[in-house]
Amino acid sequence: MKQVFTKILGIDIGFTTKVEDFIKHTDEKITYTKQPLQNEFFIRSNELLFEQGINDIQIQINDWEGTPCFFPTGERSAVPFDIFAASFYLLSRYEEYLPHVKDMHGRFSPKDSIAYQNDFLHRPVVDIWALKLLELLKEKFPDLECKKRMYSYVSVLDVTTSHSYAHRGLFRGFAGFILDLGTFKLKRVWERIMVGINRRKDPYDNFAQLIQWHQNYGIESIFFFQFADYSKYDKNVSTNSNRFKSLIKYIADYSKVALGASYSSFRDIELLKKEKNNLESVINRPVNYSRMRYNRVDVPESYRNLITAEFTNDFTMGYTHAIGFRAGTCTSFQFYDIPLEVQQPIKIHPYALHDYSFLACKSEVQISEKIKGIYSEIKNVEGSFVTVFSNELLGGDEKFDWKIIYKNLITTYNV
Repeated sequence: MKQVFTKILGIDIGFTTKVEDFIKHTDEKITYTKQPLQNEFFIRSNELLFEQGINDIQIQINDWEGTPCFFPTGERSAVPFDIFAASFYLLSRYEEYLPHVKDMHGRFSPKDSIAYQNDFLHRPVVDIWALKLLELLKEKFPDLECKKRMYSYVSVLDVTTSHSYAHRGLFRGFAGFILDLGTFKLKRVWERIMVGINRRKDPYDNFAQLIQWHQNYGIESIFFFQFADYSKYDKNVSTNSNRFKSLIKYIADYSKVALGASYSSFRDIELLKKEKNNLESVINRPVNYSRMRYNRVDVPESYRNLITAEFTNDFTMGYTHAIGFRAGTCTSFQFYDIPLEVQQPIKIHPYALHDYSFLACKSEVQISEKIKGIYSEIKNVEGSFVTVFSNELLGGDEKFDWKIIYKNLITTYNV
């Protein structure tokens, strides 16, 4: 209720379960139950929000004036479906509690979501529903007051590998050289040598240019640095490197710096705390924002671990290889832990697109069209457009010029 009314619509609300208090109330009021009491605004409730635990729910998708919806309510209800139960289902990630097959990294597949299966993953339906509800409420209550929403753009930069060749230590540098030479990657061998003798800048080292762009165009940005020991899936520069620490301090002077939690810390709370504390000691300020390696989220354990490690905000809610809205919204929300039946003290910031989701595109024009489409959906509801780009892709030798794509995005869609 608070997410729909207060967070999205900017309407202050109160609650009562006492009939006499409800009847005495003379301002705008809504009944959320099985039957209306008087002639008030009535939304017939589904059983979902009155249950405990997880149950196998059968979802049937209906249409509400061109917008998909589910949990139908019948003719007497002012809204043809239970907007609160449907919103809760998506925001709580209810479907991720249900049995499903995870991928090799333990992730929930977008193909298992009702949004993907019913072709509305690209639409922030929770926000759309809320605004359509507002229209109906204003018809019933012409004097209803609400705060106007403002569109915002946030650029998330993943720095899981700050440098391709530089600052990686003698042993790792030599091993990489032998590997490139042995696999006849002669271009990489040449680049490695040029970077090693300081004749060429490391291809991943595009931080100064990114910061300059962000300053020029007024971009709100967050750099998520992986600050962890080397492992199979964690291959950043050593945390003992003074040059790496200096880079992080430099970025922190111009942008928010946060923790890109390592693959190894996914189920290791003490390691997660250690990485957080080590990064805090570098920038000399609290690190409250997190992102998990490979966008791994195991609901609800992942968020419980982040809370234990004293994170307050997370930017992992989204899919790596699918564009759209994993939780059905482009508005941040508090995580609700269904087994514990409690709203947890961590705010989820869903992102709409990840640069890796464009790798299958055939042209930059196709990428631009996809970005424009998702932006339009967010702009229509005045939501928050959060994008994730990695410095590896921005500096890598790819078929597309990702720096140009990124620059076009931040200059076109930041307002």
